[in-house]
Parts: sequence; C-alpha cells; structure tokens
Amino acid sequence: MSGAPILSAFRQALGEAWAGGAGALLPLGFFAGTAVLVPLGVGTEPATLRAIGPGILWVSLALSSLVTLERVFQADTEDGTLDLWLQTGAPAAAIAAAKTFAHWLTAGLPLALLSPMLLLMFQARASGALLENMALYAIGGIAFYFWGGVGAALSATVRRGGLLISLIALPLYVPTAIFGALAMGDGPSSASAPLFLAATTLFALAAAPFAMGAALRLAAD
Repeated sequence: MSGAPILSAFRQALGEAWAGGAGALLPLGFFAGTAVLVPLGVGTEPATLRAIGPGILWVSLALSSLVTLERVFQADTEDGTLDLWLQTGAPAAAIAAAKTFAHWLTAGLPLALLSPMLLLMFQARASGALLENMALYAIGGIAFYFWGGVGAALSATVRRGGLLISLIALPLYVPTAIFGALAMGDGPSSASAPLFLAATTLFALAAAPFAMGAALRLAAD
C-alpha cells in the first residue's frame, strides 16, 4: 500500500527533527534571540515597539524556519532511503509533504506557540488577540516550511546546502511575510489580510509538494 511509506516517512521525520540533540531548540533559540535583541537596538519606546513588533517577528519566523531545513531530505538521499520509498510506488509529492509537515510539527509549531510571549515584549496588548496572532503565525509558518522544503529538496544532493536553501526559499517567503504582518496591523488592509495569508498557505500546500516531489525524483536519478 502506498500509504505505508508515507506514514513511515512521517514517523521518520519526527525522529530526525531531534537528531543531534537540538531538535526544536535551535530554531526556538534563534526566534527568541532575535526578539530579545531588536528592542535593544531600536529602543524601548512602547509606540515604536508596538509598530515594528509583528513585522520583526514575521522576519524572525521566516529565518528560523531555515535553520533546520537542510537535513529534511539530505540524509534520505545519501543513505538510499529515498530510492526505496520511490520504488514502493508512493507519490513522491506525498512523501515530501509528510516529511515537511512532520518537520513543521516539531520545529515550526513551537515557534508559533512561543509568539504570544514574544509579542508581549513588543508591548502588544495582553488579550485574546494574542491567541489570534499565534494562529496567524502557525498558518504562515506552514507556508514557510513548505516553501523551504522546496529549497531543501532541490539542494538534497548538495553538501552544506543551507545557503542554497535560503536563496531559493526567501523569495517565496515574501507574500506570506507581507500578508502576515498586515494581518497583525491596525491599517485598513488588516481586515482582509488574514484571508490572503490563508490563501498563500493553501497555495503552498497545493504547489510545494509537487515541486518537492519533482526535485526528489531528479535527486534519485
């Protein structure tokens, strides 16, 4: 059954996310470190922090998602696991999506859960809006990880391909980051921005797995 390799890839990715003992701690540290350092550089004026906080955290989330993406597909390419999965007849796009989603669960979801605490550092109001913003970070984070997965798949055969992943993924992150920051603002466009943010994530979920699958098939040839 083609579903068995997909489930196996999902379970393997959950374990691989903690390989080396870092797991979600490395992107969490990067995310939190950026949020702590920015106020030190721009000052502690509440109005300024409140204005730039959401955008800074979106940029931090985008960069944090790149920290551990290098190992999503690289090990499978090196040890032949990718070839075995493709020989089972399971869709390469489904395998790639399963591994990327598992990686988001272990490394990306904790970033979204941490975001309300970091928003408070930027003088955000402690209300139900913090939970709404956390949901926005979670939705946007999925798009970041799936577009980053495209870069990871294209660089699966490249040793130390972190820079290549960044060059491929960062331009694809731009719409999500823009609509995410707008959705958390107070301007006239903030009302419709969450819908556009959700649309960018749905597009990533629809398109990125096929791009990843095509890249992985090329890597396996």
